[in-house]
Amino acid sequence: MGTAIVSIGLSLDGREVLSRVILAIAVAIWATLAGLLPLRAARDRTRFRTDVRTPGALTAPVATAVLGTRLTLLGWAWAGIAMLIIAFALWVLLLRPVLAGWKSPTVGSSLLLAVSAESLAVLSATLATRENARWLLIAALVLFPLGLVFYLFVICRFDFRQLAVGRGDHWITGGAIGIAALAAARIAAAASALGILGGGGGALKDIAIGLWVLTMLWLLVLLVAETRWPRLEYDARRWSTVFPLGMYAACSFAVGVVAHADAIVSFARVSVWIGLASWAIVSAATIRREADVVRGPRPPSSSSGVRSGTLNDPRPR
Repeated sequence: MGTAIVSIGLSLDGREVLSRVILAIAVAIWATLAGLLPLRAARDRTRFRTDVRTPGALTAPVATAVLGTRLTLLGWAWAGIAMLIIAFALWVLLLRPVLAGWKSPTVGSSLLLAVSAESLAVLSATLATRENARWLLIAALVLFPLGLVFYLFVICRFDFRQLAVGRGDHWITGGAIGIAALAAARIAAAASALGILGGGGGALKDIAIGLWVLTMLWLLVLLVAETRWPRLEYDARRWSTVFPLGMYAACSFAVGVVAHADAIVSFARVSVWIGLASWAIVSAATIRREADVVRGPRPPSSSSGVRSGTLNDPRPR
């Protein structure tokens, strides 16, 4: 999710070489996780059944749809269509167990319910423009309001103490609005390109702008929360912070273009580098953590420096 959305932002900013490098990393990560998924399910079926009942399971269709959007922007519509089929199938399969295992009050990752629907809307609208396919635009028009309904359903049950104690996934509260703004802008652009909806296209532009404004207002809340309650230690849930930071750039580019708002595009050109920086920091922290796991725990040191008649190695570890 985070890697692919950063690649999208860089591409929209015209940084195609860097975007494609990060895209290659995103494809490698997606392929690796897709290969490991059946192995994990076979190794520990009980835990797997538990995991698919949590909102975190919806990262699978979201990541697939976001990656598909980037591949479509690259000009590989065939890959985007394949990703849309896979993402939609995963979404349909996971939606029922996730809702069956639903818990309240909700946390940041619970908003993946809304993000999953909006990610499919974004990919459908992007493909509709590329393939001149009106039926995909209709699909996006169904998924977009559904995502907004899901957002309201979750946020009304949200534990706002997560702004103080969340380990990174609380940022999805902003990212979910951002991807809704992106979906509205993509649908408006597709409707204009396909010559349909008439005056409805203007309404979608207004909705996109309104959602973008809400995204920016909530961003201020998230920044204040991070300043008031800093969380500098590593946590895997920080990847849920990278995704919204990358989304701010992507949705700002899309909204700025359809609204002909240079100020919003200028904000996007700045925020794309913030998203890239967050991706680099969390990636480095993840690699370091995995390296520590592979090395295993360090052997205990002796205060006297002597053990079993030999000197301990004095070199720092």
